[in-house]
Amino acid sequence: MRLTPAGLGRATLARQLLLERADLTVPDAVHRVGALQAQEPAAPYVALWNRVAAFRPADLDDAYATGAVVRAALLRITLHAVHRDDWAPFHRAMTHPLRGSRLNDRRFAPARLTPAEANDVRDALLAFVDRPRTQDEILAELTRLLDAERAPATWFALRTLAPLHHVPTGPPWSYSPRDRVYRAGASTAADEPPPGDDPAVVHLLRRYLAAFGPATERDFAQFTMLRKPWTGPAVETLRPELVELTGPDGGTLLDLPDAPRPPADAPAPARLLGMWDSLLLAHADRSRVLPEALRGQAIRRNGDTLATVLVDGRVVGFWRATDDGIDAAVVEPLPDAAWRELAAEAARLQGMLADREPAVFRRYRRWWDRLPTAGVRRLADVGDTTSA
Repeated sequence: MRLTPAGLGRATLARQLLLERADLTVPDAVHRVGALQAQEPAAPYVALWNRVAAFRPADLDDAYATGAVVRAALLRITLHAVHRDDWAPFHRAMTHPLRGSRLNDRRFAPARLTPAEANDVRDALLAFVDRPRTQDEILAELTRLLDAERAPATWFALRTLAPLHHVPTGPPWSYSPRDRVYRAGASTAADEPPPGDDPAVVHLLRRYLAAFGPATERDFAQFTMLRKPWTGPAVETLRPELVELTGPDGGTLLDLPDAPRPPADAPAPARLLGMWDSLLLAHADRSRVLPEALRGQAIRRNGDTLATVLVDGRVVGFWRATDDGIDAAVVEPLPDAAWRELAAEAARLQGMLADREPAVFRRYRRWWDRLPTAGVRRLADVGDTTSA
């Protein structure tokens, strides 16, 4: 089976619940879509609003509070929201990049700890955070265990590589970008696993294909930052369960046999994707939804990924929320029907944001200010198709 570019995009959109909002609970939706990037606290809320029918922000608040959805440092060494059943195998699978990113970083050097000593301090820290602890409390404990000079560098490493959950701290989006509280998660492997056939990496690959396939091993590596010694054995272990498809460029794509692959002309409704939506970050070749010409504007050099306008399954521009409305900047002409659809989505989004943060992602306004200004309009009136 050879997929067209549109067919490949529709397959991923279906798995990401972006062809039709799903009637699912928040934990079930998070499980379906694999992982939601979450270093900006509002991002998972906007992501789920795009994917879940009748989504209420309070439902994600509750899922965080009960631990049904966990926020932790995971894929690509960034914060993600994942289903509780996925957290431990995901963390185990990510042990090598999480450890390497911190223990080999020059900011860890002042800790003057060997990897084995870092493990010992980590274990002592996990015993301390058997209940929620603030960052200040953790630094005080590390100072007691080490000293005031070594504690900050040690915490720099452990806050990422240790199996820690972030504890909700309050409104508007359950977590504060600054005031963080942590507790120990379920036990994962104490030491770095060797390259090879790790069941946790196989689990992560299976979940990745279910959420973002069809895909290549290179796509999986891009999404996780795992290297070939880990991705290769996982692919070979899982291969008997997989089917091979031909991609638009003639290359081989891997997929789960029963995963949805809708027709290339399946309707793809307009969506206002939030910042760091995983749809744009899950593949080495992102052209299935993100035209190459827009990649540099959508994903900035520092990794910031802008809020994007999706029409007919493709990114066609960007959006921003203000205190009194939502603006869209597009790079190609859109039919009136698409503008009406986007305006209806904007009205729904404003309703979701109204009691939380109407000008969501405001602190990233600098990226909007650097976009071309042609084609900007206010999505204020479903019947209005005039430029703002």
